[in-house]
Amino acid sequence: MHEAYGVTHLLNATVQIETIAAYDDYLFLGTRQGSLLMYSCNFNRETQKYELQILQLLKTFSKKPIQQIEVIPEDKLLICLTDNVVSIHNISGVNISLAQTFEDTKGASLFAIARKSATSLSGAQNSVVQLCVAVRRKLLLYYGKNGEFKKHLFDFTVADVPKVLAYGKQYLCVGFKGEYTMFDLTSRNPEELFPTSSSKSQEPTIAKYSETSFLLGRDNTSVLVEEVDEEEIKKTMKEKEASNKEPSFLLGRDKTSVPVEEEIKKIAIKKTIKWKDAPVAVVWDEPFLLGLLQDNKVVVQTVEPSLFIQELCEINKARLMYRCKRGFVYVASVGQVWCINSVDVETQRNQLLKDKQFQIAIDLTNLSECSEEEKKQTVRHIQMLFAMELFDSKEYAKSMKEFIKLNTDPSEVIKLFPELDNKPGSENNKKLQGKDLENALNALISYLVELRLNIGKKSDGESSKDDGPSQRNSAQQLELIDTTLLKCYLQTNDAMVAPLLRLNNCRLEEAERTLLHHGKHSELIILYQFKGQHTKALQLLRDQAKQPDSSLKGYNRTKNYLQQLGAENLNLIFKFSDWILKEHPEEGLKIFTEDMAEVENLPRPKVLDFLLREHESLVIPYLEHIIHKWNDTNSCFHDALIRMYREKITDKKANTTEEELQHIKAKLVAFLEKSTHYTPEMVILHFPNDTLFEERAIILGKLGRHEQALVIYVQILGDVERAIRYCETVGEKCTDKNVDVYVILMRILMNPEQNTSLVGPLSNVQKHPNCKKPDLETALSILEKHSDKISPLKALSVLPDEVPLSRLKHFLSHALSNQLTVKRRTQVLKGLLYAEHTQVQEMKRYHESKSLVINDYNVCGVCKKRFGNQSAFVRYPTGEVVHYSCRLDK
Repeated sequence: MHEAYGVTHLLNATVQIETIAAYDDYLFLGTRQGSLLMYSCNFNRETQKYELQILQLLKTFSKKPIQQIEVIPEDKLLICLTDNVVSIHNISGVNISLAQTFEDTKGASLFAIARKSATSLSGAQNSVVQLCVAVRRKLLLYYGKNGEFKKHLFDFTVADVPKVLAYGKQYLCVGFKGEYTMFDLTSRNPEELFPTSSSKSQEPTIAKYSETSFLLGRDNTSVLVEEVDEEEIKKTMKEKEASNKEPSFLLGRDKTSVPVEEEIKKIAIKKTIKWKDAPVAVVWDEPFLLGLLQDNKVVVQTVEPSLFIQELCEINKARLMYRCKRGFVYVASVGQVWCINSVDVETQRNQLLKDKQFQIAIDLTNLSECSEEEKKQTVRHIQMLFAMELFDSKEYAKSMKEFIKLNTDPSEVIKLFPELDNKPGSENNKKLQGKDLENALNALISYLVELRLNIGKKSDGESSKDDGPSQRNSAQQLELIDTTLLKCYLQTNDAMVAPLLRLNNCRLEEAERTLLHHGKHSELIILYQFKGQHTKALQLLRDQAKQPDSSLKGYNRTKNYLQQLGAENLNLIFKFSDWILKEHPEEGLKIFTEDMAEVENLPRPKVLDFLLREHESLVIPYLEHIIHKWNDTNSCFHDALIRMYREKITDKKANTTEEELQHIKAKLVAFLEKSTHYTPEMVILHFPNDTLFEERAIILGKLGRHEQALVIYVQILGDVERAIRYCETVGEKCTDKNVDVYVILMRILMNPEQNTSLVGPLSNVQKHPNCKKPDLETALSILEKHSDKISPLKALSVLPDEVPLSRLKHFLSHALSNQLTVKRRTQVLKGLLYAEHTQVQEMKRYHESKSLVINDYNVCGVCKKRFGNQSAFVRYPTGEVVHYSCRLDK
């Protein structure tokens, strides 16, 4: 290891040294003869050594040996235990003078202090000192503020005489002859820890490690004990309840580890530090632990990590060790004093970096006296070296955690993985393989995922400006991260490739090259899709569709892709749907008819035009879908469907079977009857004159040309029943009371030769043989069945005079009954209206009888203005009056 400290001999005393204390550049020696010596310790640049210069010598300071001394630099006070009494001395003047004696400490054996700084309500900083004095089996507590001490209201009674004392944050640590105990300063409850030693000869030792932790001597070990934070206690209790197990600690004993069962307490045993022999004294000089051993050596170790650093052998029969300040420790025997001072930080750091002890180098740098900026830069450099060392040592996960802490540029980390470069010739740079490569890639994945999450959080917390440099930098980093993740997943877990590509941050060219290199065509389609490279995606899908061993074989992926493109990519849809429509017409048509928002929102006129030009056979299925499934009411589509039906029926060249023709004809008739959105005046212009008479009759009916429609049914088709159903349909729908289709039908039946409704080419059409003679029976049957819908006068005008009245009895009686019903209804209605009129008149007279006086004090309830002489006003039933113009606002 390296040299952390150097040793300088300071003094050969002519007295017997009993105790030492120090602060800054001052050293105090208490002797067995009762004298007190004060020295200044300075560094001689010529000799490059520390030297002592005596400042005061008080030979008669005490008549008895000085047992213990401590200095309170903030208050310039010296606390002294001599003749088994504690006293306070002022060291601020030329001479050291007595300030206070604690008479109730008579019989004291040792004391301990804790120095703190407190802020008063006025904002002033006060020096606060806690003092604990061991008097036989009692612990007396004192409280000092700005040099004045007062006794606490309570004290402790303990089981034995304390040998060592030390203050913590909430606890007082006490070492007895047989064991260590922690006393809660609030509740005074004891927490027993463990025995001080396996042999009765060793004395207990306590060294402060931090404000809340201690190093307790046990045989040849120092046990690190820490006060547990309340939140950690609650967490531990929950864990204990969950596991129902008692936590245990391993306490080092000689070369073995002894389990110590520990209940859920406020004290935790963290770890043990082993020594060659049981130390006489231990001090913590961050980041090193110094132990004064019985063989006249000072051993230097670290706690985290636990390492042996150095052994200092130039010390003879030392028994006292006192830390004055960081990097400066005094060691004393009965007659000699040495100082142990730390070697220059830079010198230590260089050696530590050679030895790859990075954490110690960081700790030393943080404790150095250089500027904060220099510390920050140096620590970052060390951490980077540490991360690289971890990587080279194949501790990839730990290495990546360090890179995260350092916020390292991801490009620098990715350079450590030449295996991810799929460019030609890069194989020569590869240094990882097998299990090492797998572990390294998994660690890199965790690093990149966490880094990606951090970038996302940072972006959310900033005010977003699309053109800002920070936004551009984040976008570039995300591109690099996702592209590298893609390469990692392809080598470790290709199931994660597709979800990653949907994040749309990979670099297109590099990701494209990588996916092709691994033959990942399906994933390449996802990349293209989310990068908006639809042409490339569709070309690849078309090329792979007929490859027998391809994962993209067939038309489904292309169909699904096209269905998601939307109206803005309509030309692409037309271009790449063509081959599917030719090879798989029914499935291909789903590109334009699937129940998806993107498909439904395609511009239907353009789709229809495309199908008419390129795939006419699919026009009818397409129109049927958008009209019947999507309920499109556009008259253009309804007209087009009728036209396509008509052309399909009349096309002589089409290779259509009779059954197919009848099916299409039935669909055309049904559509003409049910649809209300085609334009009959346009549709009828293109219908042939020598066929499709039923269809023409339906269209004529839509145009209100009922006589022509009925003539076609009766005289051309010879279907009187169909004509009667037509009349029934018109009677239900027609709102024109002057239209009496039944009378028209009766006239056609009674005068077949005189009808002139068939004009133009239709007049030359061969008439049906059943309609050449008048059909009186059918006319009378219509009259009887539909008498309530036929005007008596119009019906009688059509019938010949020779028709017996007996044949008309039913019709006439029914017609007369209807007329009487109408008359009675009219009379009742007249009476009701007259009664209502009378009521209204009565109400009018009542309201007109009310008088209203308006004077200059009346104001409008809406505008709050007075009523002028010419004002028009409105009075409400409540009596409120407003201007006529304000009534709407009211």
